[in-house]
Amino acid sequence: MINKIIAVGSGKGGVGKSTVSVNLSIVLAKYFKLKIGLLDADIYGPSIPNLLGIKDKPSTENKKIIPYDKYSIKAISIGNMIPDGSAVIWRGAMVSSAIRQLYNDVVWGDLDYLIIDLPPGTGDIQLSLSQYLNISGAVIVSTPQEISLIDVRKAISMFDKVKIPILGLIQNMSYLKINGNEEYIFGKDGVKNEAVSLKKPFLGDIPLISEIASSSDKGAPSVLNGKSQATDFYKSIAKNLLDNKDKMIDKKVKIEN
Repeated sequence: MINKIIAVGSGKGGVGKSTVSVNLSIVLAKYFKLKIGLLDADIYGPSIPNLLGIKDKPSTENKKIIPYDKYSIKAISIGNMIPDGSAVIWRGAMVSSAIRQLYNDVVWGDLDYLIIDLPPGTGDIQLSLSQYLNISGAVIVSTPQEISLIDVRKAISMFDKVKIPILGLIQNMSYLKINGNEEYIFGKDGVKNEAVSLKKPFLGDIPLISEIASSSDKGAPSVLNGKSQATDFYKSIAKNLLDNKDKMIDKKVKIEN
C-alpha cells in the first residue's frame, strides 16, 4: 500500500530537480524514519541511476519488477533498462504508458510516500501522469532567476488545474558562499518572493555547495553524511514539507502484485 504520492516538478529543466528528489527522499527515510519510494519519471533524461550509483538492470519476480533498495529508499528508473548513451525516442503516449508500467509493475510494498521525479515541462505527459497517478501533492523546485520562475508559474498553474495541491516551493542554488559572504549569482530570493506572491508555502533554500555536486557524481548523495552542511538544509526542507502534509489529498493507492 502506498499511502501518499508526492510529485517533484520544476517546469524548467536544469534547476536540480532530480538531485533534490534523491536527497529529499533519502533524508525522509534516513532521518525521519519513513518508508520512501522514488520513481524516476524523467524518461528522456533519467539521472536517478547516476545519482544513486546504480548500474545493474533490475531483477524480476513473478513478472514484477523488484525496485532497488539503496540508501534506505526503494527506487526504479527507465535509465537502468536502456543501454548507456542511448536516447529514448518516444512520443508522449508511449512515455506515459512506460511510466504507468514502472508504477504498476514494481513491487513497492508498503510506503509512506512515493516520490515521483517528474520530467520538466507542462505538456501532455505531465498532465496525464498527474491525473492517472492520484498524486497527493506537488513540490516545485526552481533557481531564483526570472527565466526559471516563468516556467514555475506554468507548472503551478498546471497543478492547480488538475486539482493537485502545491505543498511548497524549494529554492535551489540560492547563493554561493565566498569568504564568508553570500553571493547571489542567480538573483536573491526569487523563489521565496514568488511563493509569497502566489500564496504558496516556501519550504526552504539550498545554496550552491560543491559537496552536493561532487557526491552526486559519485553516486553517494551528500545527505548520507549526517554532519554534512547539505544535510541540515535538506532536513529543514523535509520538516517543512511534513508540516504541510495536511494539505495533501487523502488518497491511498493499492498496487496489485
